[in-house]
Amino acid sequence: MKILVTVKRVEDPASKIKVKPDGAGIVTEGVNYMINPFDEIAVEEALRLRTAHPGEVVVVSMGSAAVQTELRQALGMGADRGIWVHHDGPMDPDGASRLLQKIVEKEKPDLVILGKQAIDDDQNQTGQLLAERLGWGQATFASKEESLESDAEKKQLPGIQVNGAEIQVVREVDGGLETLALTLPAVVTTDLRLNKPRYATLPGIMKAKKKPLEELTPAGLGVDVALKVEIVKLASPPERKAGIKVPDVAALYDKLHNEAKVV
Repeated sequence: MKILVTVKRVEDPASKIKVKPDGAGIVTEGVNYMINPFDEIAVEEALRLRTAHPGEVVVVSMGSAAVQTELRQALGMGADRGIWVHHDGPMDPDGASRLLQKIVEKEKPDLVILGKQAIDDDQNQTGQLLAERLGWGQATFASKEESLESDAEKKQLPGIQVNGAEIQVVREVDGGLETLALTLPAVVTTDLRLNKPRYATLPGIMKAKKKPLEELTPAGLGVDVALKVEIVKLASPPERKAGIKVPDVAALYDKLHNEAKVV
């Protein structure tokens, strides 16, 4: 079984993010970067599926040379090889899905797994656009399923299971879970509760340095990645007013009733 997984380089949310004075973007100096957490879950799920269904896990990322760090981390987790689409500059989900379509046509994987969204822009579009371009079935927000046993015996069942040419995916929906059955090849996007990603071990990191990393370009793939959406301006959220202390419940009620008008 061959699985293609996306890995995006995003800002570490633990870093202090500042907007540039002109609103054209964020200040990148001093900001740490990491694998998009949803993509890290996708890598982990691909590795688990490879254990049950031997084959190959290929990770792909798009961006400047800096994304090689995240690709090597995914290789250190256990992926077999990487693909780097060299593109200096911003990219939107439309361009990313077009590039992934060409890579899928080239690699011919049985399954493509993506994080449901990237935490830098939260657009949640690339997986759906890719499935549409490929004409493949898709299951979004893959998650775990609890067994129907008693509370004392409840256990988490795999959110993604492959049975021959069929894949079953448990996904989160409003108010609960649902299970979809798809015919391979298919596209799946992962949610937070699907699994807990492993750490890259020291031996894995050392092996990752020798694993193949293929470099491609949008031009070489014949893809125009001109942005379809223009970001006009970024702005920091307004500062919240400082809270106040009230002497008693009566004063609290008065503030909530007369000023906040919530009771």
